Amino acid sequence: MFKKRNYRHVATAAALSLLLLLAACSGNGNGTGGATPSASPSNEAGSGSDQATAEPAERLKVVTSFYPLYYLASEIGGEHVEVSNLIAAGIEPHDWTPKSQDLVQASQADLFLYHGAGLEVWIDDFLKGVSGDSKAIIAEASTGIKLISGQEDGYSHEEESHDHEEDGHSHGEEEHGAEEEHGHSHDTDPHTWVSPKSALVLAANVKDSLAKADPDHAADYESSYVLLKEKLESLDQTYEAGLSAVSQKNLVVSHQAFGYLARDYGLNQISIMGLSPDAEPRAQDIAKIAKFVKENGVKYIFFEELVSDQLANMLANEAGVDTMVLNPLEGLTKEQEQAGTTYLDLMNSNLQNLMKALQ
Repeated sequence: MFKKRNYRHVATAAALSLLLLLAACSGNGNGTGGATPSASPSNEAGSGSDQATAEPAERLKVVTSFYPLYYLASEIGGEHVEVSNLIAAGIEPHDWTPKSQDLVQASQADLFLYHGAGLEVWIDDFLKGVSGDSKAIIAEASTGIKLISGQEDGYSHEEESHDHEEDGHSHGEEEHGAEEEHGHSHDTDPHTWVSPKSALVLAANVKDSLAKADPDHAADYESSYVLLKEKLESLDQTYEAGLSAVSQKNLVVSHQAFGYLARDYGLNQISIMGLSPDAEPRAQDIAKIAKFVKENGVKYIFFEELVSDQLANMLANEAGVDTMVLNPLEGLTKEQEQAGTTYLDLMNSNLQNLMKALQ
């Protein structure tokens, strides 16, 4: 799914210890080893009790590995949490690798949430580098989701057992071996969050992790989760109604990121590039997909915002159809972040585009 990573930039244990010591010294001069809560601007000379009353309550420090978890933790945690996301807006997660400051950030958190299921190919080395004296609770958010077997290079080849001119990509559930070129073996498709049904499981796991890290506010987390769950269930129902009514069930995408969406709502995913948006498809695969598009009345080829649309345009031109955005929700663009766009906004936009393309 991802390009081969070089982990030599990850700090050694000694270097990490030094970084943590420097961070602790610069962030707190009272010897507690962590950052002090922000003081109110009005906290000038006064009694200790007055200062304690003026200071805001210390919030739970949560670090997330990518945007959907950041959204869920922020929505469920509310005023009790301070959430930081490792990957900045505008960065394609498949191209991102952690640096030493990310290790420091995770080590100083109360809770570190990562997705799992093979999404964060760097996670094993990263967790080994987290400070040994860190008190951070580490939680894998995809636990409990029924995972789909991955196929690294997208559209199936001639040697595979499925005839894709007849049944397309069979929801992306075919088995496929390791792809040495990218240095990864993907037995599963990690893109769970593109389906509201899977998002409901992610949300429940995030809620449970917050309550474990901060049991004093567990009731508040439960209340916020219930509200978010209602929104996600409504989204799921809207997807069910909208996608059950479309006549075209073939979903042709540039990046094999929509297997859970296809599985959960009766669609048939056909991808150009596979689990990695950087994978190079073979010429015969492009030709086969173009033929499939023409023979099955597909009107649109979907591409995503954070990677090049060159191959999608090439296929669309070859097949004589148009292109349209389908967002894999791996991250926000800088413009979306500035506009306050959320996961729910993007999911609703995806549904509108799907219903237009598949009508």
